[in-house]
Amino acid sequence: MTTYDWALLLHLVAVIAFFSGMAIATAAQVGAWRRERSGDVAAVLALARLGVLVVAVGLVLVLVSGLWLVEETGRSLGDGWISASLLLLVVSLLLGAVGGRKAKLARRLAESQASEAPVGPEVQALLRDRAALAANVLAAAAALAVLVLMVWRPD
Repeated sequence: MTTYDWALLLHLVAVIAFFSGMAIATAAQVGAWRRERSGDVAAVLALARLGVLVVAVGLVLVLVSGLWLVEETGRSLGDGWISASLLLLVVSLLLGAVGGRKAKLARRLAESQASEAPVGPEVQALLRDRAALAANVLAAAAALAVLVLMVWRPD
């Protein structure tokens, strides 16, 4: 295998990790909606932390391997689609961080309650916060747009 092949393989694995982390975090948050006890909400939302960790690892590897691919192919960070992809990636991360705050607060509040206690309205409100949900949807859309740009590579 050439160094280009290795860079591309690492980049593809990193993209899979990035999107897998997003899926884990999303599944945890949606799963928390259906829980009736505070301890269950806290446990399910703890899985979202794993998703965020997988996103972070994927992000680092995406950036490292992406820069490696830029070097291998002789492209430039100034290429429009590469610059747009990097900008959209930053937007996705910022929106995901904003959207994840309410779930983090819900997890902490659920952890502070008795594990057998029913989920309180405060926790439910945090989990179903429309602004946080919108931020998460927009973060996913921005990440998907990066994927489209990477596949399409408009020159």
